[in-house]
Amino acid sequence: QVQLVESGGGLVQAGGSLRLSCAAHGTIFSITAMAWYRQGPGKERELVAATTRGGNSNYADSVKGRFTISRDNAKNTVYLQMNVLKPEDTAVYYCNLDIVSAYDLGSPSAYWGRGTQVTVSS
Repeated sequence: QVQLVESGGGLVQAGGSLRLSCAAHGTIFSITAMAWYRQGPGKERELVAATTRGGNSNYADSVKGRFTISRDNAKNTVYLQMNVLKPEDTAVYYCNLDIVSAYDLGSPSAYWGRGTQVTVSS
């Protein structure tokens, strides 16, 4: 059984910063890819940033230079540092982790967090 616990969302003024965290708990052998997605009002869910276990990262064009994804493998946690926030960053942010269970050392399975609301006021 694996649970993802997200934190760090909230209300911030344009130009401000927030840091999201997503910690995985349970019978985990390893975590391969870690990613953050978001879904704005009336929009489809989109990839914001992703990182591999080796530390390679990629970002949506809309957040490049403003957001940074990082991970702490020892804590099974992924972070998203968001700077220079804009009203168009307003969305529910979801973490997505590819986890290899300690009970089944096969291919990783994808797990989603419940989402955390980020609201940026102008």
